[in-house]
Amino acid sequence: MPAAFFPPTSPDLFTRADFGSDFHWGVSAAAYQTEGAWNLDGKGPSIWDDFVRRKGKIKRAETAEVAADFYLRWANDLMLMQQMGISNFRFSVAWSRVLPNGTNGISSNGIGFYDRLVDGCLARGITPWLTLYHWDLPSALQQRGGWTNPDVVGWFTDYAQLMAAHLGDRVKHWLVLNEPMAFTGAGHLLGIHAPGRRSLGAFLAATHHAALAQAEGGRVLRAILPADAHIGTTFSCSHIMPWRLGHPRDLRAARRADALLNRLFVEPSLGLGYPVQDVPLLGWIERYIRPGDLERLPFDFDFLGVQNYTREVVRHAPWVPLLWASLVSAPRRGVPFTDMGWEVYPESLYHALKQFAAYPNVKRLVVTENGSAFPDQINLMGQVPDVERQAFLRASIGQVLRARQEGIPVEGYFAWSFTDNFEWAEGYGPRFGLVHIDYETQRRTVKNSGHWYSQFLRGEVA
Repeated sequence: MPAAFFPPTSPDLFTRADFGSDFHWGVSAAAYQTEGAWNLDGKGPSIWDDFVRRKGKIKRAETAEVAADFYLRWANDLMLMQQMGISNFRFSVAWSRVLPNGTNGISSNGIGFYDRLVDGCLARGITPWLTLYHWDLPSALQQRGGWTNPDVVGWFTDYAQLMAAHLGDRVKHWLVLNEPMAFTGAGHLLGIHAPGRRSLGAFLAATHHAALAQAEGGRVLRAILPADAHIGTTFSCSHIMPWRLGHPRDLRAARRADALLNRLFVEPSLGLGYPVQDVPLLGWIERYIRPGDLERLPFDFDFLGVQNYTREVVRHAPWVPLLWASLVSAPRRGVPFTDMGWEVYPESLYHALKQFAAYPNVKRLVVTENGSAFPDQINLMGQVPDVERQAFLRASIGQVLRARQEGIPVEGYFAWSFTDNFEWAEGYGPRFGLVHIDYETQRRTVKNSGHWYSQFLRGEVA
């Protein structure tokens, strides 16, 4: 029978105190989606600066030239974050802002911006969590093959070394890559994200080089950072279910999808290799593996970032060669869904945490992204009554507590995102923020979900 909608189960009543005093609460953001200032102060172009100018790639032909204008408004945004009681901020560095050509030639303006941002966080009692790579490869490196060029591993580790040497005295939480399956799959296989490639070979090459960069980046950080630094990386993941629960072909299709979407990058980092046995097409990755590469894939991360938004329902699909599987969309299944077309299913977060915690040698998990996009309107009272997002946020946090109560070592939750922002190929349509942005005026308005999160963090609501 088709996979049904199961209402989430979680503790009915809970407060921040139920998570303990050492749990990390925060919000997340990404450089390209928020900073704007795409060519200001010597910043070099990134693959997304190029991609948004390609006809038909971005809805309404929108660009991130201004985005949330965070490059100019960061101090006020940090002040707002402080007022809301948010004590951890995960952000990314724009590689081409500090190295306009990708390698060599450090921009004093670019590195100075992140100096001010980190110092501004610390001055306001906000702990910075720095992500090295959130999808915005410098264009100069893409012209040399980008993630399909094995040299990208060296380019990336040089960049990681620079950032660690410059900010390691103040930043104690580091994340190497953001969702490598997303930027390799959407960007190199499906062509819907930058750099817009549609090639199995490009995908496999980019996958292997990103997996190497993930580990080598961790090693570079560990060699430079002080002993009290925490090094992690993030993985996109969804709870995978078969469309027909007792159907063997759907079960096999779900396992293939799980291997590709959830396991492709975490298992090499844990010394388990690529999940070739479940996705035979991955066997072709061997042509991109050079002597010594397999020994370099594992790295002992201090924590893993779990990024979850929904579950996926998968069915056998003979019309999809090589994978023989396809996703059954939430609208087709008649279940509630967000502006992204993703099913509203907070319990997926619990299952994702449980799946990642089941691996041996996983020390700690942090939910580094979780959120929802719904249509938001400012009412006549100047409020944004985003009831659906507030319910999603509360239910998701309940799922984290459920996991924690079962002994799963999850030690943090970061809502995506602090403000509305540029949502990649979807442009400015979907709004994920706890803070609403009027893009014409850049005025910030804390949504009701943001007020709820603030009150929850202060221990005022259950």
